[in-house]
Amino acid sequence: MKENNLNETSKKKVELLAPAGNKEAFYGAIHAGADAVYLGGDKFGARAYADNFTTEELVSCIRYAHIWGRKVYLTVNTLVKDKEWNQLYDYILPFYEAGLDGVIIQDLGVFLYLKEHFPDMELHVSTQMTLTGSYGAAWMKELGACRIVPARELSLEEIESIKQNTGLEIEAFIHGAMCYCYSGQCLFSSILGGRSGNRGRCAQPCRLPYTVENGKKKKQDAKECYPLSLKDMCTVEHIPEFIRAGIDSFKIEGRMKKAEYAAGVTAIYRRVIDRYYKNPQKFQVTASELKELSGLYIRSERQDGYYHKHNGADMITLKSPAYSGNDEELLKRVRQDFLEQKPHRRIDIYGEFHIGTPAAITLVCGEYSATVHGDIVVPAQKQPVTKENVEKQLKKLGETSFAAQNIFIQLDEEAFYPLKALNELRRNAVNILENSLIEGYGLCWRRTAAPRHIFSDVPIINKHESGRNRNYEDGITLAVRTFDQLKAAAELVDRYGQKQGVRRLYVDGDILLLQNTKALKLLEGLAGKTQIFAALPYIIRKADNHYMERLLKLLTEEGIFTGCMIRSLEGYAYLVQNHYAGKITSDAGFYIWNQETLNFWSDRLDSFCLPWELNAGEQRMLLTVLSENSSIVPEKIIYGHIPMMVTANCVFKTTGKCLKQTEGSGLTQLSDRYQKKFPVAANCMHCMNIIYNSVPLSLHMSLDKWKTSAAYRLDFTVEDYRTSLEIMEYFLNVINGENANLPYTEYTTGHEKRGVE
Repeated sequence: MKENNLNETSKKKVELLAPAGNKEAFYGAIHAGADAVYLGGDKFGARAYADNFTTEELVSCIRYAHIWGRKVYLTVNTLVKDKEWNQLYDYILPFYEAGLDGVIIQDLGVFLYLKEHFPDMELHVSTQMTLTGSYGAAWMKELGACRIVPARELSLEEIESIKQNTGLEIEAFIHGAMCYCYSGQCLFSSILGGRSGNRGRCAQPCRLPYTVENGKKKKQDAKECYPLSLKDMCTVEHIPEFIRAGIDSFKIEGRMKKAEYAAGVTAIYRRVIDRYYKNPQKFQVTASELKELSGLYIRSERQDGYYHKHNGADMITLKSPAYSGNDEELLKRVRQDFLEQKPHRRIDIYGEFHIGTPAAITLVCGEYSATVHGDIVVPAQKQPVTKENVEKQLKKLGETSFAAQNIFIQLDEEAFYPLKALNELRRNAVNILENSLIEGYGLCWRRTAAPRHIFSDVPIINKHESGRNRNYEDGITLAVRTFDQLKAAAELVDRYGQKQGVRRLYVDGDILLLQNTKALKLLEGLAGKTQIFAALPYIIRKADNHYMERLLKLLTEEGIFTGCMIRSLEGYAYLVQNHYAGKITSDAGFYIWNQETLNFWSDRLDSFCLPWELNAGEQRMLLTVLSENSSIVPEKIIYGHIPMMVTANCVFKTTGKCLKQTEGSGLTQLSDRYQKKFPVAANCMHCMNIIYNSVPLSLHMSLDKWKTSAAYRLDFTVEDYRTSLEIMEYFLNVINGENANLPYTEYTTGHEKRGVE
């Protein structure tokens, strides 16, 4: 098991990137041969329940890694609120000054802020930013990203295409646990229990049992199963093709796992990667290595991720999401080899102690050396210092990263030099040698941050205030997903018109392309009565290129469309890079959580939707940045089933059959332990599922609080024609001051009061 590769250097070889949730895991990963380690501090990290690192610990780890020529990346991969913003500079500064190699970021505002204030540090785009294609990746490169961690759902072909089209470094997951939802798009834990995955506090509802239903008929004989729980990924056998595809960094998941996992998995992948480079033609993974990986905290069985498949029941732990058991003997060996033993860099020590001249010692480590001079050596008055005593003191390297290999001492016979002074010489020399190694590591580690921009204190606002005082009561905005919902919206537009009725209509792009003739005929009748926008898919991938070309052509050639609603950076970048001239608005899952981010988008978007997870006060705080002259319009969803998961895997295919060759779409339900039923919509056009909350969000009781802050928006997802029309009419009546009966009994107010931690 033991693999010490600490003295090997990488020449444009793939980087092996290991996780560390605490100091023990960090040192274990380094000792096992990781080229880099990613970890989190005590703020802004997406693993809030890991031990994580204090500032002092993290600075020490950066120094230790650089002595060995390794890198450290800090996770700042959560969404950040305005009230937290002024903590960011002071948090990053000591790590930046210590030579932190890079930061992994989700929040676009954080990305822009760190680029401005810490210009000599690499910025990596987290998988939480949900980059799924070359357009979004290239756009982030223009903003300053040097590396991206693309969505785990991408195929190897898609990753290779991003690499070829952008030249960006690609960091891809190769081993460990996998989320069922596209990272950054999951609200399941947040909506059900207030523990947000976007804040590092996911409660993993995907690992719970559900019953899959189809209307009143239950699938699989009403037996509970685990349709949302993915098996752990293990791709060790695919190392050669990943390297040939141009992946730059192989990332092991697991900051919440034990140190034995980080060290053990790293050691095996280190061994396999080195074997490939040594003899690519004879590459193989042994049965014992696969067995070892299975004995290191693997959930159920191994599977090799999305690199060669889009989805499948064989990826799911249908029977149990529990770990399959660990090899205790293996864990013991890992601990002995990498956690209990500390490797050292071998050094030669030279000492000169001549009477009448300053004492001098030199430490030599490879091509690096450090020489220090001390006090003048004097003649002994009683007992001269011995060579043995000098050697003994100079060999006391203790907790340093060094161990004496050879010691060469020149010492006059009657010389005297205090042992305390010898210890001081040694400590100074070690410190200088460490600094020489760190500087030789190639990093400009003595960096200076840009002057700090102090954000003014967040204003105290009452529950009705925001940045502007406009009246948004001139009609509502509707978003529809199905043709029946579109028919209901069209009827409402015809009845009320735009001023007191529907100011804007978002039509899912699938309706426009799947039911082109009917949809366009209906929309032509609405032209001039309301603004019509096409809504882009939640996820846009390489397979959607033809879809996007057709949709853009439709939007450009037909004179009835005002603009597009985007739900991802890929969607925005596609429109911009294809010179789209219409208006662009963003959805609630296109995260604008803070004023830094909103400032960036304020002159790039026509409007934006307030996010799901900020409470009402935090949303109003966000809006205070908008001046009276700002043209961007805030929208607030006051009704709709919240999309809690957007997934590449398919509940239908996992528990029954693929709908693509038959219906082409479908609706089912997941029933949890409390008999709550979560609608699941299959979108076969883009081969994805959307899992919605069991009850709709409804803010009918607090509409007056928002009438001067944001435009009202209703989202329709799983409703039929009749239900959609009833709900539309209800809200329009209430907004216009008329009495009306609420057409549903169960609802949630979402995060309006509590928000997320």
